[in-house]
Amino acid sequence: MRVTSELWVSALVRRVFADGGFAAVRRRGAREAGAIFVVRRTRLGAFELYGPAPQTSYEEARPAERQFVRMAATTEEEADRRLEREMRFDPDVWVLEVETEAAMEDYLVLAAE
Repeated sequence: MRVTSELWVSALVRRVFADGGFAAVRRRGAREAGAIFVVRRTRLGAFELYGPAPQTSYEEARPAERQFVRMAATTEEEADRRLEREMRFDPDVWVLEVETEAAMEDYLVLAAE
């Protein structure tokens, strides 16, 4: 059984803060099952966008863990445009912003590309 989006986001925020980083919810989505997007910044200005992995990347029908993929967004403006498109398609999305020097693999399960 997968945890709710709200609980998952809350846990990730706590983990990032516990590791000395910063995390904030930019947009709240559906409590139960809203899709989650993570914007990552480093203190040196690097920028990345992660979103839900497509269903085809799962090896099982109902995985226990949420899986993510790094999305093709090289600038903040590109990522904002991508997120706006996602929100028009699905208004229940969560957007979480994370500032950390740690590898995202420490926080997210990344699907094989």
